[in-house]
Amino acid sequence: MSNTPENANPMLIEQHQEALVLGLGVTGYSVVRFLRHHGLAVAVMDSRAAPPKAAELAKNFPEVATFFGGFDEHEIAQHSLLVMSPGIDMAAPEFRQARQAGATLVGDIELFMQSNTQPLIAITGSNGKSTVTTLVGLMCEAAGLKPLVAGNIGFPALDALTDQQNFDVAVLELSSFQLEATSSVPADAATILNISPDHMDRYQSMGDYVLAKARILRGAQRSVLPRHHETFEQITSTGTTVSFGLDEPDTEQSFGVVRRKSARWLVRGDEHLLKLRDLQLLGLHNVENVLAAFALVDFLDLPRKKLAAAAKSFNGLPHRMETVATHKQINWVNDSKATNIGAAATALKSLDKDVIWIAGGQGKGADFGDLQNAITSRIKLLVLFGEDAHLMQDALSNHVEIALVDDMAQAVDLAGERAEQNSVVLLSPACASFDMYQSFAQRGDHFRQLAQAWVEGQE
Repeated sequence: MSNTPENANPMLIEQHQEALVLGLGVTGYSVVRFLRHHGLAVAVMDSRAAPPKAAELAKNFPEVATFFGGFDEHEIAQHSLLVMSPGIDMAAPEFRQARQAGATLVGDIELFMQSNTQPLIAITGSNGKSTVTTLVGLMCEAAGLKPLVAGNIGFPALDALTDQQNFDVAVLELSSFQLEATSSVPADAATILNISPDHMDRYQSMGDYVLAKARILRGAQRSVLPRHHETFEQITSTGTTVSFGLDEPDTEQSFGVVRRKSARWLVRGDEHLLKLRDLQLLGLHNVENVLAAFALVDFLDLPRKKLAAAAKSFNGLPHRMETVATHKQINWVNDSKATNIGAAATALKSLDKDVIWIAGGQGKGADFGDLQNAITSRIKLLVLFGEDAHLMQDALSNHVEIALVDDMAQAVDLAGERAEQNSVVLLSPACASFDMYQSFAQRGDHFRQLAQAWVEGQE
């Protein structure tokens, strides 16, 4: 890709005396703290006039120069090291020019990996990465290790180094945006859980998106990849490759599912790990997530029974196939984290009951026609609202009954009226939330409140 930090060098904090930090959100502020801790002179630039961390920066680092309200090409050109926040497109003209002039462009994850001395597990994918990252952390804890769970999941990785936190293993969730700003990922184990179209408003093609994700395998000693997936057959990985899938493992080191008498088991080769029915997580896609977690921690040689116990007790994360209300055998399921079509398709395919599906929002340039294969006779009604609701309607109207509403409240009311016993009302938007909400979490919380209020009104 054109925004690859090809001129990144080891231990940048030792080679540079100054740096320009682009973006002053949570990540950008963690970068400032880290660089100042190591004695570098720092300036900060943000396209926003009032970035989220501006007041905190002024209070704790008054010596740091700030440039808010836009990206100043002249000022950018004065710096040899640019540390980019994930939301900033490194392919923008001003940053291409800086690279051509000899500047080094990296992100916070590159700086973390250059300074980290503990084992590293790196996780990406279009969907499921927060679930797997959290489960891997819980498995490590159950086995007596102290993990650092950080990255895209919310905690800035650099803060752990700046604050000199003690941890035995780093478990990083990495987005494609974060991976763009890395030169390599020297992980002990790295995975791409899955790939489906996402962020097509940022990438010129699906190929560019795949290449961004594939950066996680550069330098990895162990690559953990799903079996029987054409996309992954085209990705070059280093070190050993271990596969996972819902079928029988193809090697003793691979992970899968087998039937033994009356039960299905998650296995490593011929070794039984736990019964599938003992998992609390909903959906076969979460069985794959659990298998991936087992594969990622395998190199640590931890007690299998403790890992299995952690997997059995894990009931998932909020806004990810989360049952928020039940009434008359109707389950209201919050899957607000399904911000792309791949996640929504996975959710729909994982359910074996009739579904009233609520969706819509900002489509991020996705082709909603790709959802057609996920629509079966089980989906009785698709309720749409939000910025790109009409685009979804145009793509899917020949495949399912559709109703357009103005907002979440109307969607919940209509879903409640149409849902029948032994069915599911599923919020799985296939879209980002920013047209109507501050985040997918706020959207999911609103759905939960409305669903619970609806159920209480029927009792």
